[in-house]
Amino acid sequence: MSEAAAATQVSEIGWADFEKVLIVAGTITRVEAFPEARKPAWKVWADFGPYGERKTSAQIVALYPAEELVGRQIVGVINFPEKQIGPFRSQFLLTGFHTPDGVVLTAIERAVPNGTRLA
Repeated sequence: MSEAAAATQVSEIGWADFEKVLIVAGTITRVEAFPEARKPAWKVWADFGPYGERKTSAQIVALYPAEELVGRQIVGVINFPEKQIGPFRSQFLLTGFHTPDGVVLTAIERAVPNGTRLA
């Protein structure tokens, strides 16, 4: 199998596997610089409604100034184990797409209540 074929091969998962991943809407409430990070990153806090406020480190500085992030609705995975990133404890995965210019955040087309689960 060529490298290209191997890179595009995807293993299927069942519906039960997908249901295990808690992917929900949240609103960014606060953004701070993260100078200790190895790669440029923001410290981001988001309100996930009934799941509470959670924080993460996000390497999105190339495309998103801090002042444009506060109030923005985002998509997060909130049931991964917490991860220590330098002196900071990440509590969710902020979803996006890697591009040559930087990570493009996953967008919500219309506002939904914080904590709404991806269907």
